[in-house]
Amino acid sequence: MKTRALAVGSLALPAAVGLWAAGIEPHLFAVRRHTLPLLPAGHEPLRILHVSDLHLTSWQKHRAAWVSALTRLEPDLVVNTGDNLSADIVPQVLEVFDGLLNVPGVFVLGSNDFFSPQAKNPAKYLRSPSEVKHRTSPDLDVEALIKGFEDRGWIFLDNAEATMEIRGTLIDLSGLGDAHIDRDRIRWTEDGELVHPRFDRAADLKVGVTHAPYSRTLEAFASAGADLIMAGHTHGGQIRVPFWGAPVTNCDLDRTRARGVFPYRESTVEISAGLGFSPFSPVRFAARPEVSLLTLVPRT
Repeated sequence: MKTRALAVGSLALPAAVGLWAAGIEPHLFAVRRHTLPLLPAGHEPLRILHVSDLHLTSWQKHRAAWVSALTRLEPDLVVNTGDNLSADIVPQVLEVFDGLLNVPGVFVLGSNDFFSPQAKNPAKYLRSPSEVKHRTSPDLDVEALIKGFEDRGWIFLDNAEATMEIRGTLIDLSGLGDAHIDRDRIRWTEDGELVHPRFDRAADLKVGVTHAPYSRTLEAFASAGADLIMAGHTHGGQIRVPFWGAPVTNCDLDRTRARGVFPYRESTVEISAGLGFSPFSPVRFAARPEVSLLTLVPRT
């Protein structure tokens, strides 16, 4: 009898974990809040909404509705760090962001904004970063996605720079393309001077934005003098081990830095665990889907 009970228990636990990871936790959307003292004295607080890794498909109505309602957070700036698509459904993605597109915003792209996900062995993810092989031409309408965001006023930051003033704070932003597919363009002069990314030293706040937080991108932003570096891509590990954390980050970043806020040299890094997943790996465990709301306040 005892043996039978143990056998039933050994089957029930994995089944319960699988049900939770596939059917429950992916719908437990969260707003992860951080207060960061990064502004000069006397400046008004700024609220930055960080959205990443939506990975939207047409059937994910619950996720779409939750993101559409994020206007309730009343951000001053929206930062979108890519991987919006999991299928060629640009109009639906633009509809999801419709309200937030009325807020000043910037965006970079991830690999799944260019290339649709492909079936692969999920176990490979635990051994090394995933690869996007044998595809040089996008099969998703990335140009329509860029145009849709830009037509509503968001600024495209892949390997580009922008300056804006919000609530009296002069913000200088510099972006890098997705390092996961080698679209980051870190440039140096022959004399070893960093050309991109770069920041205006007169700015009150210097923000680096990219999709995948590879060490070379963090190093470049920190070398340029970024106050804040924002990225996504990791999914927070996607399947985390309780009380231990993420087994992988899908890049060369240490697994203990799969999400959240941490210092990097003189910069502060914030990595969002994001909202979605590949349709071929439709689970999240101990890694709730999230957006980040950063409240920037004056330094003490």
